[in-house]
Amino acid sequence: MDSSSSPSSSETLLGLLLRSKLSPRSCGSGEYALELLRECAARELNAFLWISLIAVTAYLVGKVVRLARLWIGGSRIPGPPSSSFYGHCKLISRGNLVDVLSILHEKYGAVVKLWLGPTQLLVSMKDERLVKEMLSKAEDKLPIVGRTFQLAFGRSSLFMPCFDKVQKRRELLEAELNKRLHEKSGVVSTKVVDSIMEKMRLLMAKGSVDSNVLSQHMAFTVLGATVFGEAFLGWSEATTYEELLMSISKDAYFWASYNVTPFWRREFWRYQGLCTKLKYLTQKFVQLCEKNYERCCHLDEKPKIDPTVGSSLAWSPALMPDNLVSKELNSQFNPSEEPFANIMGVMFHGCLTTASLIGDIFLRLASNQELQDQIYSEIVTARRLSQKEDYLHLDEMVLLFATIYESARLLPASPLLQRCSLNADLHLKSGTTIPAGAVIVVPVQLVQMEGLTWKSDSSEFNPHRFLSRAEKGSLSAQLSGAAEDGVSKKSSNVLDDPRNHAAYLPFGYGTRACVGQKFVIHGLATLFASMLEHYKVRLKQGCEGDLKPAHSKGALERLPSLEIVFVKRNN
Repeated sequence: MDSSSSPSSSETLLGLLLRSKLSPRSCGSGEYALELLRECAARELNAFLWISLIAVTAYLVGKVVRLARLWIGGSRIPGPPSSSFYGHCKLISRGNLVDVLSILHEKYGAVVKLWLGPTQLLVSMKDERLVKEMLSKAEDKLPIVGRTFQLAFGRSSLFMPCFDKVQKRRELLEAELNKRLHEKSGVVSTKVVDSIMEKMRLLMAKGSVDSNVLSQHMAFTVLGATVFGEAFLGWSEATTYEELLMSISKDAYFWASYNVTPFWRREFWRYQGLCTKLKYLTQKFVQLCEKNYERCCHLDEKPKIDPTVGSSLAWSPALMPDNLVSKELNSQFNPSEEPFANIMGVMFHGCLTTASLIGDIFLRLASNQELQDQIYSEIVTARRLSQKEDYLHLDEMVLLFATIYESARLLPASPLLQRCSLNADLHLKSGTTIPAGAVIVVPVQLVQMEGLTWKSDSSEFNPHRFLSRAEKGSLSAQLSGAAEDGVSKKSSNVLDDPRNHAAYLPFGYGTRACVGQKFVIHGLATLFASMLEHYKVRLKQGCEGDLKPAHSKGALERLPSLEIVFVKRNN
């Protein structure tokens, strides 16, 4: 075909669409091509800017609509009016939040609101029926929870705020922990108990033991052996791991509270350095365990000890990474999450909450010698019923379990249960509607110390309230009466399930309740039974006057860390 018959670029569809002020004489010239490219770029840029403007406008309109719904919904909830742009932040900063909520509940009723800022609404609930309904419906956690774990340990599918994203993991983890309750070896193995007792004897060599230090080590050892297996007890870097975990826990929520990650602060990079080192140690130990496991499977022989881990490292089925959630959970692994984030998250959360409860139990026992004697009597009976030397019938120790329940009731690990509904308003049967995005809190101590539920002695330590046939007098009277009646009195007591009490919330309630509460309760019962069988717990001389917790307006303050002494029993 003759080239002269081919259509020029100005006659093509593209030329017709993009032709503007160019004259035909410039057709095919370099100037025309350059002008054409400029006009194309200008049109594409204008289209991009329009699309961006529409998207940003839609996003901001959505934010304004959600904010308006929050304001309208919040205005219908009773509470003090906000007199400033910053809400009631100044009111809260002057005192304890639980104290403030106690006063407001007395004035405004079972549901009360506080504006923490123009976009932050806090709703507190005290009525036990509303609380349990709310905890059943509000399945999401606050966004700061997800930021805390992600900033410290990386992306995790077990500690995300949205419940739908963590439901499967939580169910599998709970099933695995509950499964261990029925294993022959028990919740806490004898090797773990022996390791803790050895640590306790080393601390006792100095004279007295700091209750917080021992509680922290006990919680760390139990969780470490549960997550990594018994080989963790002989790991040479376990002490370093414990120190790193506790250092990170002190500042985790502080750095997560920033809306914009504070890259400009040196302290933040020091914190990130600690997190990186913890990740490295976690990965190192898991890989060493996998290496030992694969070697045993390949050679089909007894495992060999890896000297780089520790002198007592041996193979165990629990040495596989993420072993708490078994093979089924590993098959659900999400490629977008970091492989060891769940392990570090469980260690972090479990150590903090468990150590707090252990410390309170120690101080309760140290101040109630008659209670110790009664628990020791239970231990002796359980030992007689045990056919194995290293096994105790925990079912016989009803007073020990009641002591754990009562310690958790008076001083729960967290003074506030926090929930939120991220995407939808929360409608309660009482007619109250809590707008989406509001922070919903339950002041646990206010609910658990309600006189209507726990009678007039709700602020007193009385484990017999969880025993169905206990007398209603004071603790000392009950203990002395039990001593007179001996075994017959003890055997008549039956342990009540604390979940039967509507106002018992130290482990939460509903779908977001603590998945390891049964495991922790039985594990602590095993530890304290082993200790009290051989030792009496005493307060160091001179500390007796510091034990009674101070009363605030609405709750008890946490017991201080005191020096305790272990006295060998003359069996």
